[in-house]
Amino acid sequence: MNNLQLNVSLSFQQVIEVVKQLSSDEKIKLNEYIWNENIDIPEEQQKLVKDRIIKSKANPSRLLAWNQASKTLKP
Repeated sequence: MNNLQLNVSLSFQQVIEVVKQLSSDEKIKLNEYIWNENIDIPEEQQKLVKDRIIKSKANPSRLLAWNQASKTLKP
């Protein structure tokens, strides 16, 4: 396995260009690494989600099916 150490500042677009150069297998490994990283979710966002879950369980008719909701999204 090749080792690489980078200590450079890159813009987001430059990072994308680097990722494009990876093999499919390397991209999968990178994706798994990113999604397995522990990310702290702020308390206020956790509360917002919990409140929405409670509201949806109390009144399920307020929810739309995905095919209906997706029609309201703007590109």
